[in-house]
Order: sequence, then structure tokens, then C-alpha cells
Amino acid sequence: MAEMMQFDLVSPERRLASVQASEVQIPGAEGDFTAMALHAPVITTLRPGVLKVVTASGTDEYLVTGGFAEVGAAGTSVLAERAYAKADVTPELLEDLIKEANLQRDASNTDIAAKYADDLVAASMQISA
Repeated sequence: MAEMMQFDLVSPERRLASVQASEVQIPGAEGDFTAMALHAPVITTLRPGVLKVVTASGTDEYLVTGGFAEVGAAGTSVLAERAYAKADVTPELLEDLIKEANLQRDASNTDIAAKYADDLVAASMQISA
């Protein structure tokens, strides 16, 4: 069995997870990566995407809209701007998030806002699968 580490996922509204995990797949702004026990220390920003947490009882998935991840040898903490358990993600929620991202993109007319909107669309397709 793989070594376990502490994993915590929090958003401004609530704590979504605090579990022992063997791995956490993180949608990093510079690319997706997997954190495991004894991982080298790293802090990164998140892009909109699906965060996967592998525990002894299975895999849990969360939709995150951005934030930060701190990874270290003892564990991983994710501070998400917004996070939703896969079971709580509805087509209406995805539609609202995508509309909001498109409004931000149109209002700011920047590449960053356009990438955010595109990443959110891709994440919605991945979490719906």
C-alpha cells in the first residue's frame, strides 16, 4: 500500500476535505501534477479544473475554480477560490460558472480571462464525464 499523507481542501465557505490520501492530482496553473507523500515542497497556483484525491476507500473528485496548493513531505493543502464536490456539481452550476467566466473575459478582454473561461469549460466536460 502506498504511503499516506494528510490532505486538506478548503474554500472561503467551508472545509471540503480533511483526509489521509495516497495521492492528489492537482490542476496547476503551469500544468497538472500529482502530489504524494514525501513530495518535494512546492507552492503553486491552480487553474480551473478537477482535483482528484485517492484515499484508502476510493477516489474523490472536486471542481476547483482556482486558488493555491501547498505541497510538502507530510501533506498537501489546497486553498480554493471555489470548490465543489463532484456530487454537488449540476449542469446549472456549470452553466452559471461558465457564464460568469465568459462575462469576465468579455469585460476585461485579456488572455488571462480567456484562458480562465476555456479552462472552466474543459473542467466542466471532465467532471461531467
